[in-house]
Amino acid sequence: MRYAFLIHNEEPAEGEIPAAAIEEMQRAFDAYGRALQEAGVLVGGDILFPQAATTTVTRRTGTLQVQDGPFAATKEALAGVFVLEVPDLDAALGWAEKCPAATYGTLEVRPVATACIAGEWTASCVAGDSTA
Repeated sequence: MRYAFLIHNEEPAEGEIPAAAIEEMQRAFDAYGRALQEAGVLVGGDILFPQAATTTVTRRTGTLQVQDGPFAATKEALAGVFVLEVPDLDAALGWAEKCPAATYGTLEVRPVATACIAGEWTASCVAGDSTA
C-alpha cells in the first residue's frame, strides 16, 4: 500500500533559522532518506521551495487562470512530500514518527488511491481499503 506523507510547517522568515540548525536538519533528512531507501519502502520524496515560489493554475471558470503564489492563505504551508510503499497504516505511521519534519511540523499520512507509474495509472483503491 502506498502512503503519502504531506509535510506541513510554518515557513520561517529568511535568516530566522541559524545556519547550524539548517545543516543539522539537512543531515537528519539525509539519514532518514537513506533509511527509507535501505528498508526498500521509498518511492520518492521532495522538499518544496517556499510558498513565494508557487504558481497556481486553474480552469474552474472555463478559462485558464494563472496566479503567482499559493491559492489559499494558511498558517502552515505544504513543505514537502514523501511517498512510501509499506504493508499497512501501522508501518506508515512508524516511518512518519521517524521523519525529521515531525519535530517542527505536521505530517499528514494519507493512503494513495491511485498512482501514475511509468505513465500508466494504477487501479483505483476503495477509500479505507488498505489491501488494494
